[in-house]
Amino acid sequence: MTTLQQTIDDTVRALGYELVELERSAGGLLRVTIDWPWLPGTAAPPITLEDCERVTRQLHYALEVAGADYRRLEVASPGIDRPLRQARDFERFAGALVDVTLKEPVGAAVAGGLVAANRKKFRGVLSVAGGDAAADAAGRWRIVWRDEPPPGKPGRRVSAQKAQCTLPEQALVFTLDELAAARLAPVVDFKGRDGKAGQADVG
Repeated sequence: MTTLQQTIDDTVRALGYELVELERSAGGLLRVTIDWPWLPGTAAPPITLEDCERVTRQLHYALEVAGADYRRLEVASPGIDRPLRQARDFERFAGALVDVTLKEPVGAAVAGGLVAANRKKFRGVLSVAGGDAAADAAGRWRIVWRDEPPPGKPGRRVSAQKAQCTLPEQALVFTLDELAAARLAPVVDFKGRDGKAGQADVG
């Protein structure tokens, strides 16, 4: 962990939040994503604009003391495509639809040869590999999905039987070391709760 990241992480934790992601962009933008720490069996409240403003004020002070080089600070909530990085993130979102990208492609050994040999990206429902609520002893996780059936030729009528046909369920077991990236799948539920995210952008 870099000195800058350590300073930000310590400041965020001291205020009762969790550092989800830290990004440095061109032009001196420092983007900090925060969330409430997760306690098993509880649902964390959403991060509000007031939360972001509170963290922004404290970070300005901490970064000035640390002599950090940046031009603009942005503090925001994770949003619907929250990154998953640590084991507790995967535990927290077990049962959710996630997007994972592997470091190395997988091939015929997955799902009886139904997965292309050069495939790295998958979207599926996350669960512990062993099916238990607790983490797998080997640190393995699993996603389960069904691919969409191939589209028919333009202008050709699709029979009712084919329209109802679904491809077999597939599963991928992986460890966190095998992942290049993982995020919650950005699925918008217009009937669900308000998905507005807090954000404080200060120059």
